[in-house]
Amino acid sequence: MKQTFLYALCAVAASAVFSSCGGINALLKSGQPDPIYTKALEYYQKEKWQRASTLFEGVQHYYAGTPREDSISFFNARCKFKNRDYETASMLFEDFRRKFGRSPFIEDAEGMYALCFYYLAPGPSRDQTVTGQALIAINEFMSHYPLSDQIDNFRQINKELTERLHEKAYLNAYTYYKIGRYKSAITALKNALKQYPDSRHREEIMYLIVDSSYRLASNSVTSKQTDRYLSMLDSYLSFKEEFPESKYVKRLDRLAEEARGYLDRNNKENNI
Repeated sequence: MKQTFLYALCAVAASAVFSSCGGINALLKSGQPDPIYTKALEYYQKEKWQRASTLFEGVQHYYAGTPREDSISFFNARCKFKNRDYETASMLFEDFRRKFGRSPFIEDAEGMYALCFYYLAPGPSRDQTVTGQALIAINEFMSHYPLSDQIDNFRQINKELTERLHEKAYLNAYTYYKIGRYKSAITALKNALKQYPDSRHREEIMYLIVDSSYRLASNSVTSKQTDRYLSMLDSYLSFKEEFPESKYVKRLDRLAEEARGYLDRNNKENNI
């Protein structure tokens, strides 16, 4: 009995889906733009985004060059956005921004355009090209609409994405350190510090620069050791000045003592 009821329920659901699809197809084939547009709005208001989008796409060409063209373009793009098809939505919103810069929907369109890239942006371990696009779009929105009721949300998103770039720069540099490519690590760490001076990893980055510099110097050929130990000591003094109470200080003091010991011995040998 229970199984029969489930079969019947599935049949009803399937029938409703096919009926709905059939109704949409028949409506599109009718060639009557007003009923198609009206039905599309009905689905839109009911938040049936996929059905509404299908009808908006089907009716769009009928209203090209009319006062309804921008609203249909916006509604269709928003359907894609609400349906989490952010890649398609971003392209539709970009097209909308180019064509309808004076539309009453332009602020909402530019806001959702920026949010598309935010939702598409990956975590810090992956390529951050889309994160960069998101930051550009978000900052453009904040510049154009400083009084928007979304401005606080966009400021928070801007902060989150900027920190993600900080994290990516740190992870890239740390990877070089971890695999023992200390010269590359020093370059990457210094670039990360220069590009993102407010990074929450600042202390650790500066520590890794000193540590990498010591490791590079100690593993170098004799002719390069003096310059590299001196460079390491410069980085060490910068770290001590900025983070005198750091948990890394004791270890770096020991490394600095060893570097100075090498330089002292080298000076004595050269003066003999």
